[in-house]
Amino acid sequence: MVPSTKERPLPCWDRIGAKAPSPISALLCLTLLEWTCQPGSQVTPGPGLACLPGNTGPLCSILVGRFGCRVTVMLGGALASLGMVASSFCHTLSQLYLTAGFITGLGMCFSFQSSITVLGFYFSRHRALANALASVGVSLGITLWPLLSRYLLENLGWRGTFLIFGGVLLHCCVCGAILRPVATSTAPETKEGPPPPSKTSAPGCLAACGAAIQRHLAFDILRHNAGYRVFTLGVMWMILGFPLPHVFLVPYATRHGVDEHKAALLISIIGFSNIFLRPVAGLLAGRRDFAGHRKYLFSLATLLNGLTNLVCAASADFRVLVVYCLVYSVSMSGIGALLFQVLMDIVPMDRFSSALGLFTILESISILTSPPLAGLLLDTTNNFSYVFYMSSFFLISAALFMGGSFCVLQKKERQGRPAEAEGAITEVASEQGLTVEDPRGSEKQLYTEITYVTSV
Repeated sequence: MVPSTKERPLPCWDRIGAKAPSPISALLCLTLLEWTCQPGSQVTPGPGLACLPGNTGPLCSILVGRFGCRVTVMLGGALASLGMVASSFCHTLSQLYLTAGFITGLGMCFSFQSSITVLGFYFSRHRALANALASVGVSLGITLWPLLSRYLLENLGWRGTFLIFGGVLLHCCVCGAILRPVATSTAPETKEGPPPPSKTSAPGCLAACGAAIQRHLAFDILRHNAGYRVFTLGVMWMILGFPLPHVFLVPYATRHGVDEHKAALLISIIGFSNIFLRPVAGLLAGRRDFAGHRKYLFSLATLLNGLTNLVCAASADFRVLVVYCLVYSVSMSGIGALLFQVLMDIVPMDRFSSALGLFTILESISILTSPPLAGLLLDTTNNFSYVFYMSSFFLISAALFMGGSFCVLQKKERQGRPAEAEGAITEVASEQGLTVEDPRGSEKQLYTEITYVTSV
C-alpha cells in the first residue's frame, strides 16, 4: 500500500528550458523530465535538481562521445527513477538532497543534454521547427503539472508522489532505447602516431589534462568564438530574471486575494498557450528570411518578456493576470523555441555537446542564484512588485546587451570580409609571380589569372 503520510511539501527550484529532441520517443523523454521539475511544483526538493544538471554537463559530454546519445539517455532515465524511488524512503532533508537532488539530478542531466544533442544531428534544414515542436513537452508539463501535483499530494502524500515519479521517469529508458543512433562527431578524426616520450612525465600529464578539459568544457570555444561568448553571458544574465515569474506568480496572486485554485490556473494558462505558440515560433524562425537573424529574434523575445513583467507588477487583479499570462506566453514561446537553436547556429555541431555542457554550467549558476536573491529582496521590501521589477531589469538589460553585441560583431564581420579576400588574392599572386609590367612605366601591377577546369 502506498504511504499517504501528509508531510510539509518542500519548495521547488525552477528550471528554464526548451528541452526535447526531435523524434517522438525523445519528445516523450523530455516531457517526462519536465513533469518532474516544473514551475508551481511543491514536491521536488532543494536546489540540486536545478543546478546539478548543468554542473555535470562535461561528464555527460564525455558519455555522449564515448557511448552515444541512446545509452546516455537510458542511463539517465535509470538514475532519475532510482533517485525518485529512493526519495520516498527518506526521513531527513539531507537524504532528500542526496536522492532527489544528486541522483535524480544527475540522471536528468544525462537524459536532457544527450537528447538536446541528438536533436541537432537529426535535423539540419528544419532544425528550428524541430526545436520548437520538441519543446512543446515543456508546455505540456507546465499545463498538467500544477493540477497533477496537487492531486497526488492530496491523495498519496509526498512519499507516494515520489514513487509515482520514479515509475514515470523509468519510461525515459524506453524512450532512449528507440532513439536512432547517430554519429556524435561530424569531423573526421585524424589518426596520428604515438607522441614521442618526454623526459618529464608531469608536464605531459598536465598538458593531457588541459587538452581534455578544453575538449569537454569548450573553453577554447568560449575564448575564440565571440558569438558564443556574447550569447552565453547574455543568457546567464537573462536567467537571473527569467524564472522569477514562474516562482512568484502564484504567491503574488494569492497575497492579493486570488483564490489558490485560480492562482494555480495561471501557470496552466501559460503552459497551454505555449503548446500552440511554440510551433508557430518555430515556423517563423525556420523561414529563410529569418535564418540569419534568429539571434536578434531571441533578443527581441527576451526584451518583450521583460516588458511584460512590468504589467504584472502594476496590477494583481485576476483578469489582468490572465492577460499578462497570455502576453507572457508569446515571449516565452520565442525564448523556448530559439534558445538552443541559436546555440546550434553559433557553434559547429561537432563541438555542440561540449559547448552545451559549458553553457549549462554557467546557466545553472544563475538558476541557483536567482530565486534566493529575489527572496532576499522580498523579505527586505515585503513587496512582490519589486521582484517583478528585478526580473524586468535583468531581462531588458540582457536583451539590449545581446542585440547590441550581435550587431557590432556582424558589422565587424562584414568589414573584415573584403580585407581578407583582398589579402588572400595578393598573397596567392605574390607566390605565383602573377605580375605584369605597366607599359607606361617600369612599375609592375597585379593581374588575375583564371584557370578553367574542363575535366576531372
